Amino acid sequence: MTANSVRKLVAAELALPVDPRVTAMAAAVAAEFPGSAQSVLFYGSCLRQKVLDGLMLDFYVIVDDYRSAYRRRWLAVANRLIPPNVFPFAHEGLAAKYAVLSAQDFARSCSLEAESTSVWARFAQPSRLVWTRDEEASAMATAAIAQAAPTLFALTLPTMSSGQDDPLAVFRAGFALTYGAELRAERAQRPDSIVDSDPDRYRLFGQAVLAANVGLRSDQATALRRWRSRQRKGKFLTLVRLLKASATFAGGADYLVWKINRHAGTDIALKPWQRRWPLLAAFTLLPRLLKRGAIR
Repeated sequence: MTANSVRKLVAAELALPVDPRVTAMAAAVAAEFPGSAQSVLFYGSCLRQKVLDGLMLDFYVIVDDYRSAYRRRWLAVANRLIPPNVFPFAHEGLAAKYAVLSAQDFARSCSLEAESTSVWARFAQPSRLVWTRDEEASAMATAAIAQAAPTLFALTLPTMSSGQDDPLAVFRAGFALTYGAELRAERAQRPDSIVDSDPDRYRLFGQAVLAANVGLRSDQATALRRWRSRQRKGKFLTLVRLLKASATFAGGADYLVWKINRHAGTDIALKPWQRRWPLLAAFTLLPRLLKRGAIR
């Protein structure tokens, strides 16, 4: 197997069918960026669980560039400086959120050049290409996503003292590391549950990545030290993105609390003033959430 084998697996997975309502919503999302949208990707828990109603679907919109994507200049600047921008969306009774990245930023964020783990960690998991402008855009999205699992393996393998030849063990270790690089509401078992949701898929992808010999040369102590730095930076970036989302995500505070309650088993309730001032609410809620272990 070669790196091309990974790309073929990614292309086949991206092309798998989805619920027609997802396809319809993706087309509606793409229409928000006329002339600029290249691709819309569907990923996340709704894809894994094959459940749409009552949940929030997750999409990534890949655009040519930020200037052409937005009418308001400040949104383009915000997307470039602190990617991605995240917006809520509703279509035919379903709720969603979508993140926006340029094709250049998306490719870099799936690779070893990524500034944070958030994109390649998500696209090392299953995703679907549910809308695309043309074949060139499809090929670009496929090539970018084909870097995600190799990036996870390259950064994870040097941290492991055993199990490096076990694809499932590498994925588990990698997802555990990436979850530590974000402020997450999910419980500690979440990385394992992702792999357990489709072990055959992760074994097949992992075998292809291992055969491509993607490991980085690094001793374990150095690799773990680099991950600690990556995790500190990642948590800070997560906080910055949450604060930025208060300006772009209507009802963002309610969504955040809903997600934390759902994944962490808490019963947090927002006060009226927190809905009116989501940025201030974030500052007041965060210490409490960290103290209670609702996010880590």
